[in-house]
Amino acid sequence: MNPDLDRLQPYPFEKLAQLKAGVTPPEALSPIVLSIGEPKHQPPAFIRDELIANLGGLANYPLTKGRVELRAAIAAWLTRRFRLKDGSVDAERHVLPVAGTREALFAFAQAVVDRSSDALVLMPNPFYQIYEGAALLAGAEPWFMNTTAATGFLPDLDAIPAEVWRRCQLLYVCSPGNPSGAVAPIEYFQRLIALADEHDFIIASDECYSELYNDEANPPAGLLQACATLGRDDFRRCVVFHSLSKRSNLPGLRSGFVAGDAQVLNKFLLYRTYQGCALPPPTQAASTRAWQNETHVTENRAYYQRKFDAVVEILRPVLPVEKPAAGFYLWVETPIDDERFTRELFAQQHVTVLPGSYLSREAHGSNPGRNRVRIALVAEMDECVEAARRLRKFVEAI
Repeated sequence: MNPDLDRLQPYPFEKLAQLKAGVTPPEALSPIVLSIGEPKHQPPAFIRDELIANLGGLANYPLTKGRVELRAAIAAWLTRRFRLKDGSVDAERHVLPVAGTREALFAFAQAVVDRSSDALVLMPNPFYQIYEGAALLAGAEPWFMNTTAATGFLPDLDAIPAEVWRRCQLLYVCSPGNPSGAVAPIEYFQRLIALADEHDFIIASDECYSELYNDEANPPAGLLQACATLGRDDFRRCVVFHSLSKRSNLPGLRSGFVAGDAQVLNKFLLYRTYQGCALPPPTQAASTRAWQNETHVTENRAYYQRKFDAVVEILRPVLPVEKPAAGFYLWVETPIDDERFTRELFAQQHVTVLPGSYLSREAHGSNPGRNRVRIALVAEMDECVEAARRLRKFVEAI
């Protein structure tokens, strides 16, 4: 067996199951699960219809590179959304459909890391655990960039030692951030690009929450957008990851894309040809329609904002909560230890949240997720409001 498998840590939800083991919540209260970032809003009917209408495609092997129509729809969406120059995103060279960002974020490290050198993969802390596992199984060492309230929940690039930059081969950045919802300004991406040029590493920008934001006039910037402001139409050293899971409430479709540096994506396509993760033809047809339609995305975004407004109003008197700039999480500081808070909340109110320390690692003398919990406002409005009322009751009794 690959010995690096033994270096993988349990997934946060495995730890959460162990934390809740042996606890019997009140039977009179219905369970409310706000621990996992799985959208519960109904998928758009027109996308379901497109999927069904194309079931005949199951008789054909799909191309790893995906259908021309899908890549063209993605290229057009990127151009519109991030105000890129017309024609700068070539659907043949700059776009590759993938089976969701989780698959792609993991596989990408396997393709780009040179395991024969003393490689580091940098990632924010807290983080999506796929980044860590991808680094370890690619033969690299993870290096955690702590994000706290003091850093605006973005990695402090000035605090990273020169020796770390020298060994860096790949840097994961997540904006809007999971779990904080922090949004990196375009200047932050520009600084990252300059560092990548100086130290010769690749930037993997996880932007799967980019379409869930609270200011319609100011959508979050993206890495390719920053490239455009610098005149880098080749997107050199820059690759972005997007998904339909959050944007269109389609986590089960397992559909997303990577886009950016054509030379890097050409090698990644070679890797994925052997990996065998081509999207089924019905999935590709439905995905094409999803990337071509913005109406359902705008409506979805507005619904999340209404839920945030309702929940924050209930919780603000007892917890330090503010509506995040983007995403669908509340990243809440707790009055007691985050594991104890989570376990006792479940025991008393039958509400499940996720301890922040499960999303982080002890690094540079601290665990930046400690004494915080992540609350995913993915359920329907009534459930989110009920959960907020129970949370408030629980905190008031502490």
